[in-house]
Amino acid sequence: MAATVLTINGGSSSIKFALFEIGDSPRPLMSGKVNRIGFGKAEFTATSADAQLHLRQQIEVPDHKQAVGWLIEELGNHVGLQDVAAIGHRVVHGGTRYTDAQAITKQMVDELRRLTPLAPNHLPAEIAIIEALTQRFPGVSQVACFDTAFHHDLPRVAQLLPLPRRYEAAGVRRYGFHGVSYTFLMEKLAQVAGLAIAQGRVILAHLGAGASMAAVRGGKCIDTSMSFTPTAGLVMATRSGDLDPGVLTYLMRSEGLTADQVDELVNHRSGLLGISDASPDMRDLMGRMASDPRAADAVEVFCYQARKWIGAFAAALGGLDTIVFSGGIGENAPDVRNRICAGLSFLAFDLDHDRNQANAMKISTETSQSNVWVIPTDEELMIANTVCRLLTTSGNKY
Repeated sequence: MAATVLTINGGSSSIKFALFEIGDSPRPLMSGKVNRIGFGKAEFTATSADAQLHLRQQIEVPDHKQAVGWLIEELGNHVGLQDVAAIGHRVVHGGTRYTDAQAITKQMVDELRRLTPLAPNHLPAEIAIIEALTQRFPGVSQVACFDTAFHHDLPRVAQLLPLPRRYEAAGVRRYGFHGVSYTFLMEKLAQVAGLAIAQGRVILAHLGAGASMAAVRGGKCIDTSMSFTPTAGLVMATRSGDLDPGVLTYLMRSEGLTADQVDELVNHRSGLLGISDASPDMRDLMGRMASDPRAADAVEVFCYQARKWIGAFAAALGGLDTIVFSGGIGENAPDVRNRICAGLSFLAFDLDHDRNQANAMKISTETSQSNVWVIPTDEELMIANTVCRLLTTSGNKY
């Protein structure tokens, strides 16, 4: 077999993975995920790129270290991993130090451990995965692709949070997330729409269980909805998005909530789930809208808040040329896209109903002055491309 790159995308309770053959451009061989890690029965699924191999199994893995060990064993049994030449990781937080993708070292792992308070729901699992794979693949290069890197040079006015200066010195600032996805979307937009469009005034809308937007001008991010943590910004599946901090102090005093209980509330029991009191899944809520007012409220709040962010970012950009929808909701929910775009005609774009319903790549009309695109994101491919580029420039040959 040719040399391969393994990509790992560790979430708070999941691991997505993909295997690519190295060539002129990475060629996908297999992808899949382990879901519900630490919640009793986890589920492992994998599919080969040629659709000839489908794997599905329930497993018991209490943590990410055991999950990635089981995953590597299973992949080794089915496709073989003896030709893995490099491993790429999506790492949610790089702090102020790591502003681009780079090779993982012991010093980096120590620094990520120090940064854990900035991303307690993600970094511990990602560190555990890195260390487990270091033991399993000694001597194999590993690369960290940081979600925060896309936003590292935000304008100062967008970085600063309105707190006493000493907190900024301690690293409390707007970081932004979903950067691996945004990097992919900008490269893809340049390919399908042309470099001139990608260099214009662009709003990227990554709408999924986690949801955020980024305002990009001249290829540079000038603002983003997520902030110090991924909890900020838009309403999400189980995250609240922006919330009056007075609400939290009120609940801490009136209900005696601890910091951990507040974290659980705003990250795991709020958002679409909290409003609907039924489901965090947009598909479920859209199906219930006609019969359940709470589900209808959840959908309307999600779309209304997204529309507000588009308007705010259009102001920050000084106008708007292009919107790109991506993520599970952004790519697959035409009614949600339509609801978000309704009332935004003052921004000089117009949706084509048939294209939108068909989830076409370009969903604005031919006469629309601004363009609306639907571009499926591919974080795993972005990681693989980054790993191959870094290893080639460092002199590695395959």
